[in-house]
Amino acid sequence: PGGGCQFLGTAATSQVVAEALGLTLPHSALAPSGADIWRDMARRSGAAVVTLEKRGIVTRDILTEAAFANALAVHAAFGGSTNLIMHLPAIAHQAGIRRPDVEDWRRVNALVPRLVDALPNGPRHFATVQVFLAGGVPEVMLHLREAGLLQLDALTVSGQTLGDNLDWWEKSERRQRLRAKLTQLDGIDPDDVIMSPAAAASRGLTSTVTFPGGNLTPDGSVIKSTAIDPEKVDANGIYLHEGPARVFASEPDAIAAVKSTGPDRIREGDVMVLIGLGPIGCGMPETAQLTIALKHLPWGKHVALLTDGRFSGVSTGACVGHLSPEAWAGGPIGKVRDGDIIRISVANRSIDLDVPAAELAAREGVGYRIPASGYLDTFRHDVRDMSTGGALVPAKE
Repeated sequence: PGGGCQFLGTAATSQVVAEALGLTLPHSALAPSGADIWRDMARRSGAAVVTLEKRGIVTRDILTEAAFANALAVHAAFGGSTNLIMHLPAIAHQAGIRRPDVEDWRRVNALVPRLVDALPNGPRHFATVQVFLAGGVPEVMLHLREAGLLQLDALTVSGQTLGDNLDWWEKSERRQRLRAKLTQLDGIDPDDVIMSPAAAASRGLTSTVTFPGGNLTPDGSVIKSTAIDPEKVDANGIYLHEGPARVFASEPDAIAAVKSTGPDRIREGDVMVLIGLGPIGCGMPETAQLTIALKHLPWGKHVALLTDGRFSGVSTGACVGHLSPEAWAGGPIGKVRDGDIIRISVANRSIDLDVPAAELAAREGVGYRIPASGYLDTFRHDVRDMSTGGALVPAKE
């Protein structure tokens, strides 16, 4: 069920964000696959496409700056996957809209409270199909509307504005029926799944993501702060880690060091630095095996991981991704050496390398490995790093 995984990983978050952008009919995201309500959504979606065609409404009419503002707000309220922090700027680029940057994400996540209790964020870890029954995206949007955090004039594929859609949802029979069904089937109060800002604050819900800067990541980075082991967070809710760097140029090399029992093994307190995994380096593949390995080792929670690559949408641990600029774009992460001391402070939103600025500037970074011919050469010159969504932008732009 759920049209994807039963947690807010990348697939489920993509559905949520698509609806927030106005690209689906109201209350479509997270619908249970194969169910009657799912088939009904497919039929109504087909009819909506015909109506849009008749009215001459195209995707560019929907993907406006207001739509992206709404998407960022809903992503924060759900506590969605970090991978959408990469995908949304790329979508904006293709739509000809200003790409959200790290300052936009920081501002929105500071302003918009997390309202949804779902896997893997907790605290009670409801499944996404239960989030759907509790009201899904439009129910969350009702709370955001009340808080004045939405652009209600944004057009959607229903042919109506977001404000019109929410007026319908608030009074709809569908809303009342499905919320009652959640209580009937699972004994769950819908308001325990999707909460008001006041209720969410009283239950300790916090933003799932933090965007550190610092001299190691001048253009920002991303950490799922709620995924850090609670034992590593102090009484004030602060995570602070300082340790020596262990630098790796590939995930297999890093995993080998994790498995090793020899002198090259990873030790408690180390900061693993995985470089060359950004869009320019190798297209930004998902780094999942390494985070899974650390999760299941007794000492893994005492190790931090930094990379210019990305993680699974449900990664756990003190894992910071999207460090920008990436190594292959000349970023400072490409100048880190084994033994350098790195300090990570989530509270201060900073990742700093304890190396004098003059010494760091003098160090040689990594160079391009991509052959200087054909399509790969074009890709090397035109792809942008993570801070812009890894979009292909001709150099003249």
